Amino acid sequence: MSKQRVAVIGAGPGGLAAAMLLAHRGVDVTVFEKQSFVGGRTSRLQVGEFTFDRGPTFLNMPYILEEIFEETGRDLHDYVEMKRLEPMYDLYFDRGTRHLSMTTDRDQMHQAIEEQFPGNGEGYERFMSEQAIKLSKLMPVLQTAHDKLTDYVSLRVLKALPFLSIGKSLYDVLSEYFTSEELKYAFTFQAKYLGMSAWECPGGFSILSYMEHAYGVHHPIGGVNQLCHAMANVIEEEGGVIRLGEPVERLLIDDKKVTGLVSGSVHYAFDEVVIGADFAHAMTSLVPEGKLSKWSPTQLKKKRYSCSTFMLYLGLDHVYEDVAHHSIHFADDYEMNVKEMTKELKLSEDFSFYVQNASRIDPTLAPTGKSSLYVLVPVPNNLSGLPWKELQTTMTERVLDALETRSPYRHIRQHIEVMETLTPEDWETFGVYEGATFNLGHNLSQMMYFRPHNQFEELDNVWLVGGGTHPGSGLPTIFESARITTNLLRERAGVGR
Repeated sequence: MSKQRVAVIGAGPGGLAAAMLLAHRGVDVTVFEKQSFVGGRTSRLQVGEFTFDRGPTFLNMPYILEEIFEETGRDLHDYVEMKRLEPMYDLYFDRGTRHLSMTTDRDQMHQAIEEQFPGNGEGYERFMSEQAIKLSKLMPVLQTAHDKLTDYVSLRVLKALPFLSIGKSLYDVLSEYFTSEELKYAFTFQAKYLGMSAWECPGGFSILSYMEHAYGVHHPIGGVNQLCHAMANVIEEEGGVIRLGEPVERLLIDDKKVTGLVSGSVHYAFDEVVIGADFAHAMTSLVPEGKLSKWSPTQLKKKRYSCSTFMLYLGLDHVYEDVAHHSIHFADDYEMNVKEMTKELKLSEDFSFYVQNASRIDPTLAPTGKSSLYVLVPVPNNLSGLPWKELQTTMTERVLDALETRSPYRHIRQHIEVMETLTPEDWETFGVYEGATFNLGHNLSQMMYFRPHNQFEELDNVWLVGGGTHPGSGLPTIFESARITTNLLRERAGVGR
C-alpha cells in the first residue's frame, strides 16, 4: 500500500513542526518553500559578517517544542544549545533614565518591585499565584481544536470560562494587581507579541506575561532561527523532502476538493495539503477567485490585523557588554503610542522600541569584538497607507536618535559597520498580508471557533498551521497549532496512523 502524500506549503516554524511530526509517522511529506532558506519570519538574516534573527528573538515555554521532538524520538537539545536568560529583560521608562530588570526569581522580583513601586509587591505575588491557576485552566483550550460551535459548551471550555476575563481588557486585568502604570505596562506589553493594544487585547491573555515569569525566556545559540534548521534536519532524517526556492503558485481544486498544487508550472498530486504560509496571503494568492466565501479576499479585507514592525539590523564594531540581552523602551505616553499604532494607523512622534543585544552571550553572531544588534519598532500595518519608501530614511534616523538619547546605546552611530532596514512594505513583499507581522488580530471575534479552523472549513483536504489558525500567534502557540492539526489529520484523514 502506498504512503499517504502530504504537501506542506511554507517552511516556517508551524509548517516545519507539522512536517516533522507527519514524516515521523510514516507520511510521504514534501515541504514547498518559496525562499532559498527555511524559517519564514523565523529565519536567519546574514548581513556581511553579521548574523541576525529576522523576526522572533526568544523562545518561551520550550517544553512544547521539546515534547514535539520527543514524539519523533529525539532530544531538542541534541540539535540546539539553549541558554536561559536572567534577567529576562530590562524595561526602560522616562526617556531611558529609569529601568526595571525583570526576573523569574520571585524573591528578587518582589524586592525590585517594592523598591521602585512600594506597596505593589503583594499584587505581584497574587498575580503569579492566580495566573498559574488560570493557565492550567486555559491550556486544554489552547491545545485542542475549536471547529464546532458546540465546543463552547465542552467541559474544557466551561471549566476555563471563569478564567477568560470576558469583558475585560488585558490592561483592566493588570489594574486588579498593580496601582503603578509602569508596572501595568511591564505586565501587559506582551500584547505586542499579538500585535495588539493592551487596552483592547482580551484579558485572558494575562497568561502571556505569567508564562515568561514562570518558564523564563530562552536564547538558542545562533538565534531562534536555529530551531527551524533543527526541525528541517529532523524532517530530512525522517525521509521528508524540503524543496527550497520553489514557490507554490496555486492550489489544484476540483469543486471544493484540493487535489494538489502547482509549483514552477509543474502539477503535483497530493492527498492532503497543509498550509503554513501566512493565512490571508495564502488565501488571496493560492486560491482561485470565487472558491471562498467566509475567507474570500473581500471578507479578509474586513478582518482585524495586528500591527507591523519597522526593523533595523545593525552590525557594530563594538559590544555593549553591560546592556541587557533584551530591553524594551517605553514611550512617555505609551497608551497614546499604542492607540496611534493600532487604531489611528499613524506613526507616533514618541514611539516605543525593543532591542536585542544577543552578542553579549552568543559569540556566533558576529566576529570577536563586534556585535549584532536587532532593533524593532512596532508601527501600523499597511492598511495605514503609509509611504514607507519615502519614510524609510527618516524613520531610520529617528530610531538611531532614540537609541542614542533614550537608551544605553550612546554614540551608536560611530560603531555601525553595516545596517539593514525592513519596513512593513518589505514584510508584505516577504509574504505577510498587509505587513501585519503578527497575523490576524486576536480579538474575541477572531479567536477559537471564529479563527480559521485547523481543518480548513472552506476547502476539503486542506489543513492550517501557524499564527493564522487556532490557537494564534507566538512560537509556543504556533507549535501547538502543528500538534493540533497533525493529530486531526491522523484522526480524520487517516494520515500517519
